[in-house]
Amino acid sequence: MDGFAARPTSKTHPIDVVDAKAARAYVRKLPAGARALLDARGFEPKPGRVAVLPASGGKVRVLLVREGPGDVWSAGALAGLGPGRYAVRTRLAPDDATALALGFALGRYRFDRYRSKAPRRPVLVWPEGADRARVEAEAGAINFGRDLVNTPAGDLGPAELADAAVELAERFGGTCTVTCGDDLLDAGFPAVHTVGRGSARPPCVADLRWGEADAPAVTLVGKGIVFDSGGLDLKGAAGMKLMKKDMGGAATVLAMAHMIMARGLPVRLRVLVPAAENAISGSAYRPLDVIRTRAGISVEVGNTDAEGRLVLCDALAAAAEEKPRLLADVATLTGAARVALGTELPALFASDDDWAQAVLEEGTRLRDPLWRLPLWDPYDRLLDSDVADVSNVARGSYGGAITAALFLRRFVPRRLPWLHVDTMAWNLEARPGRPKGGEIFGARALVAAVERRLLAG
Repeated sequence: MDGFAARPTSKTHPIDVVDAKAARAYVRKLPAGARALLDARGFEPKPGRVAVLPASGGKVRVLLVREGPGDVWSAGALAGLGPGRYAVRTRLAPDDATALALGFALGRYRFDRYRSKAPRRPVLVWPEGADRARVEAEAGAINFGRDLVNTPAGDLGPAELADAAVELAERFGGTCTVTCGDDLLDAGFPAVHTVGRGSARPPCVADLRWGEADAPAVTLVGKGIVFDSGGLDLKGAAGMKLMKKDMGGAATVLAMAHMIMARGLPVRLRVLVPAAENAISGSAYRPLDVIRTRAGISVEVGNTDAEGRLVLCDALAAAAEEKPRLLADVATLTGAARVALGTELPALFASDDDWAQAVLEEGTRLRDPLWRLPLWDPYDRLLDSDVADVSNVARGSYGGAITAALFLRRFVPRRLPWLHVDTMAWNLEARPGRPKGGEIFGARALVAAVERRLLAG
């Protein structure tokens, strides 16, 4: 895996890892000259801070302050060190060593596809006891998803997103079928076709399958809107600028699939990616059009900028037909979720309390958090339509994340365990382990919940 080395050399720089509670005591024990240097730099021993001090033989000595055992993200700050080889000399428990290596791998990520020359970056000697296979599976999956989100829409249309699913399936011995254009109508994806027909690039549905037939079935659905202009209900320039990331849900479920397959988890995996561009043309769908969906539910288009739930409803209906043990969808669905929880904390909706609790607990344990919002039944009336079974937008401007989730719930049988994640899929600013740009929130927590609920024991 890029960024790691098997062993140190004579020129390897040592790293001391110190918990935040013990950091001030550590600094007090440094030589006076080193303390003076840190004071001059204004160094504060807080989680995610790194100090570089001179050492003998032309080397440097690095201090990494972390929150505590299992802290993934603080180690991402090591990716900001200068070029060279570094090695942790602090004794860490295996789980801590794995978390540190994962944080470094995630922090080292850069999207260099369009750069003529990639900058040199630091290399870390694998920490003793680290689970290399797990780090490679999880970091590889998340960085794969980040690449998809960061790729401009001009180079990632519906076909290219579907191709990414095909290539992923082939890499791990799975299969993936792709249905595009007018064939979607015969295949039972009329809402996906409607949303994507306004673009010169035809919409597609990718259907990835992997695993043994008798394994517990897990189906993932990801919103794959490769660019969202808003359609005829056109977004303004500020709202449209980041819309290459509107396929972040698809990137997240593909990252989850990558993680599951790379680790060889014994599940029967299916991933559905409805991919489309919400564009403007003479064939674009219009406000107050009525769409007949795969589930037979008619939907009045209250707003063409609420297109994500339209492509998801067909895919969810298709997924539910096989009655998997778990159905989960991920989508960059609403600004309302960002208003409620900010950009760094995805909203979780769940039809099953046990599944919700497992995801939340694993998110806390892995430092990959989500926050549960309610499927509040009284708000379902806000989706009523005068001419169809349901409108794709609610009356009023409040509770938008909840009403969007309630819309999707209509396409999932009530007894089927279902999770819906409303995510930002983007870091607005850089933090340790999380470079600015495309991000895959919640994937590790969701996969861990699958292990816990379906595979443990």
